[in-house]
Amino acid sequence: MAAKYWFIKSEPGVFSIDDLAKAKNQTTHWDGVRNYQARNFIRDEMKLGDKVLFYHSNAEPNAVAGICEVVKEAYPDSSAFDPKDIHYDPKSKKDSPAWFMIDVKFVKKFSKLVPLSEIKANKKLQKMRLIQPGNRLSVMPVTKEEFEEIERMASR
Repeated sequence: MAAKYWFIKSEPGVFSIDDLAKAKNQTTHWDGVRNYQARNFIRDEMKLGDKVLFYHSNAEPNAVAGICEVVKEAYPDSSAFDPKDIHYDPKSKKDSPAWFMIDVKFVKKFSKLVPLSEIKANKKLQKMRLIQPGNRLSVMPVTKEEFEEIERMASR
């Protein structure tokens, strides 16, 4: 089965592409997703080897900062079970988890960020979910063509 392509968002003050590059084995779990549609992408569709654009949100500028890949498929998000965690969800039970996470591994940091303003201005990216009105998902699919265009933009 061919790899799929994804987009994940993180605030760089919370967890950045640099944090991923410095993590043990350049790998981390991607937890704390609390939107059902984003959860469904994680739980049902993200697979080993899928390529992922790593986006810095609430940043100056908001921009794609690099690439990572899925190295472990969906498993229960342990932060939902920890009352001390900001992502705690008392309705999520270990025997019937509501929330899932994946593990991602650093692939590369872009030498040039790809700002949201440039993504919006690129005619080849006009259908990208990221720029559709009201799309606030922290995890969403992108097409192979969108992924490759962002890579091209980062190398200019």
